[in-house]
Amino acid sequence: MLKFGRFIAKNRILVLIISVLLLLPSAYGIIKTRINYDILTYLPENLDSMKGQRILNDVFSNAATGMLMIENMEPKDVVKIKEKISQIDGVEKVTWISDFLDESVPKEILPSEIRDTFFRENSTLLTIQFEHEAASDETQKAIEDIRKVLNKQCFLSGMSAIVKDTIELADRETPIYVLLAVILAVIVLALTLESTIIPVIFLLAIGMAIVYNFGTNTFLGEISYITKSLAAVLQLGVTMDYSIFLLHRYEDELKHTKDKNEAMAVAISKTTASILGSSLTTIAGFLALVAMQLGLGKDIGIVMAKGVFIGVIATVTILPALILTFDKVIHRFNHGTVLPEFDKVASIVTRYYKVFIVIIILLFIPSLYGKNNTQVYYNLDESLPKDMESIVALNKLKNEYNMTTTHMIIVKEDIPTFKIKQMMEEIEKVDGIEKVIGYDKILGPAIPEEFIPEQIKEQFVKDGYKLILANSIYKAATDEQNEQVIKLRQIIKKYDKDAYITGEGALTKDLVEIADIDFKRVSFISILAIFAIILILFASISVPVLLVGIIELAIFINMAIPYYMGTVIPFIASIVIGSIQLGATVDYAILLTTRFREELRNGHDKYESMRIALKSSAKSIVTSALTFFGSTVGVGFIARIEMIRSLSMMIARGAIISMFAILFLLPAVLLISERIISATSKNWRTRPTLKVLTKGRN
Repeated sequence: MLKFGRFIAKNRILVLIISVLLLLPSAYGIIKTRINYDILTYLPENLDSMKGQRILNDVFSNAATGMLMIENMEPKDVVKIKEKISQIDGVEKVTWISDFLDESVPKEILPSEIRDTFFRENSTLLTIQFEHEAASDETQKAIEDIRKVLNKQCFLSGMSAIVKDTIELADRETPIYVLLAVILAVIVLALTLESTIIPVIFLLAIGMAIVYNFGTNTFLGEISYITKSLAAVLQLGVTMDYSIFLLHRYEDELKHTKDKNEAMAVAISKTTASILGSSLTTIAGFLALVAMQLGLGKDIGIVMAKGVFIGVIATVTILPALILTFDKVIHRFNHGTVLPEFDKVASIVTRYYKVFIVIIILLFIPSLYGKNNTQVYYNLDESLPKDMESIVALNKLKNEYNMTTTHMIIVKEDIPTFKIKQMMEEIEKVDGIEKVIGYDKILGPAIPEEFIPEQIKEQFVKDGYKLILANSIYKAATDEQNEQVIKLRQIIKKYDKDAYITGEGALTKDLVEIADIDFKRVSFISILAIFAIILILFASISVPVLLVGIIELAIFINMAIPYYMGTVIPFIASIVIGSIQLGATVDYAILLTTRFREELRNGHDKYESMRIALKSSAKSIVTSALTFFGSTVGVGFIARIEMIRSLSMMIARGAIISMFAILFLLPAVLLISERIISATSKNWRTRPTLKVLTKGRN
């Protein structure tokens, strides 16, 4: 690695030129990467609800359907709006009562099934079917054009409209997230490091690594809007440590030589191994998310693991080149730091370690209880701002048309009409079902089949399938709704074993079940992977148990706080926060434990070893944790998308909780367990001896 370090130091200008040139293809890759704004599409394809969703999309085009509610408007004016919308590019058709009958026919004489579908006391409802998928550019342009012809009496909702508003909000806020993360990280680094300029140098190197990471996302095809919103600030937070490690090593080497190139070469060679080792736990934490059945985990996991690896490469190539290029400027603006020497902290923790053991015991039960009882929500619309145009429309739709949730049931067309009617009668008797609509019911004795326009029939019967809509008064993700979905599945399978039930209720029920499995799976894999890494690193059975145990306690505390504050968190936060917090902050524990072992090997007793370890490691731990906190907490305060806000706040809070756990609780655990550690570890108190192999002469 020394040769590599010398090459980077000697050719720093070439390194910077190549680094800048690589930004161009990366920028192209960012532009070409699609962003997915529909979390439900990440459900496994083999679920019945997803199979039904594909039929809705491919056959009935219902996955890209808008619902337009118009209040206090004359029928003739409704028809005018309907005609204008029908002419917009990307709109396949608009359906209203005028497709059945002349709009002048009084609504009071219509059959109740039709009247209740299209009318309420002061409003009427139109459905808009689009030619392309909800998140497609064509549909999003159509939504934009539709809103231009609407007025204050009109409320447009549906997945397409929600996606449109989510795109605009995320695109508007994401640059602010990054800017705020940069500002707060600079403030933290400026206060905790001795140079005013070095934070800017760090951010230039990490900024390039972030651009490379986002550019290479094009090979994944698409990423979720959650990943897009958080990946930059997370990468900034978790890779800043590596920059600090390199800088400190470079400054140490300058004390032994005046040759800056050689000092940097030695710093690179000595830092690379430790940075790679440190990054392994973080990468393992993120890669554990790939094991999720919900595809969102794979999305976040791969992007972030890749980001950490690219961050490591940037730290040993771009950063050294920048530091050497601007070395004079960096040292010209040196100043003191706000961080203390931590002598008192080290003495207190070492002297009163038994008190901190009691604190650990006292914290464990309430944190475990709180973590297990924290309420989680699965309704994706709840994570969006209530004043968002499409959410206002959605809530009006739910309140006025009792469309709290609409189940979409798909059966084969060859099922006899009388059986379909029997099935719908059974469905109507299920608790919470407010209304059932199907072609066979609309037909009825009042309206002969030849009177039904073909375009209306195609909404319910097409390409060998029949579509039945069942409106529920229950909210998705509630126990009542989930029980209702189970009963509906039992009913429809009696009449058609290949029938499907889909829609928000069924998809969310599957999401609830998968999230529970994913939480256990990700927790197990992340703990196992990081346990294995620490086991190899320390050649110890007990050390990984103790280190992972302390971080897990910090995670329990973090996840218990919402319970005691009476807040509800999004389901995705409950799944990924443990893996992210464990992978990103266990490095602090490894740093302290490594220094503790080093001082034991130097011949100190365990108390003096811990005092020295704490004093020497505390600054690095606090700086890293505060930088991680600063890069994410700003997003937690300003994000209007609740899912992003909650996740960011929990990550930021987790960094601080882990920091305190490692500075105050881990030393106590290591001190009280030192004999056990020594007995279960190889070369714990003694340095490993190197065997020299010699060849005998013939």
